Amino acid sequence: MTLAMHDKEILVQRRRSALSRDLSGIAVIIVAAVIGYFAFPDNLALLTRVIAIALLVLSLDLVTGYAGIATLGHAALFGSGAYAAGILSAHYGINDPLLMTFAGILGGAIAGLICGAVILCAHGLPQLVLSIALINLFHEFANKASSWTGGSDGLSGISPDPIFGMFEFDLYGHTAYVFGIVLLLIVFVLLRLLVRSPFGMLCRGIKEDPLRIRAMGASPKAALARMYVLSGAVAGVGGALNAISTQVVGLDSLSFTQSADALVMLVLGGTGSLFGALSGTVIFMLFEDYVSAANPFHWLTMIGALLVAVVLFAPNGLYGTAAAFVARRKEARP
Repeated sequence: MTLAMHDKEILVQRRRSALSRDLSGIAVIIVAAVIGYFAFPDNLALLTRVIAIALLVLSLDLVTGYAGIATLGHAALFGSGAYAAGILSAHYGINDPLLMTFAGILGGAIAGLICGAVILCAHGLPQLVLSIALINLFHEFANKASSWTGGSDGLSGISPDPIFGMFEFDLYGHTAYVFGIVLLLIVFVLLRLLVRSPFGMLCRGIKEDPLRIRAMGASPKAALARMYVLSGAVAGVGGALNAISTQVVGLDSLSFTQSADALVMLVLGGTGSLFGALSGTVIFMLFEDYVSAANPFHWLTMIGALLVAVVLFAPNGLYGTAAAFVARRKEARP
């Protein structure tokens, strides 16, 4: 009886600790958003872009950090969401931002289903090859379907209506920025629930030991396919936000470079952590914007030096290394 009570007390403490981290994460996002709004009033377009890419990196963390799927083609999901939202507005005249967001979710989820079905047919390095092939196929399809996507000229004519008929998307990006923050908070809360759910723990188990999971009677491939669809939905939110805020969708949203950059941001912050995905995106994109403006000729060298330093001295990513250091300090306390 005493042992059961002790286990129950430990479980309660863990739940309180998880809730505390969740609330802290939400508070950090809100505080950072408020600071960004007032500190960079003339650069809200960049901050909105950071939010859209952060959603892409979060979606990548689901399949790479939590499920262990190797991919270099995740921008296919992001771009599919962007084009789905853009086509709904440009070709069908449905300009409600919420409906465009739902279209992005659907487009990203369908792309996730297709990509997951193909990539999960292989393991390890062949997965990377398949993901690269897929992003090139998505890119070429969008380029050839120019009557729908605008091809190399981009999809224009996107004109989102005011949110709830009251908040217009102005040239300064105020509405788009607040809309993006709200989407990010909703997605962050849902993903925190997902990764701690039995399904999330199952995907972590598959990453660690798929043979044991299969021996327990579960289907690793089916679980990973579902995770890929969920990841596509999250990436689709980011793509839809990008289409709504910029009011144009280009082929760069389906580029291999976009996929590689997302993976770099995830590694920079730390894989297997939603906080790591967010911090890596913010640090990389703001650092890139700063050094490219300060030194247009050598900014790639600076970014390369930053990434080399992180990989050598913080192999778990900046957030992952910092979190591990704090945990060790707590354990060392008497």
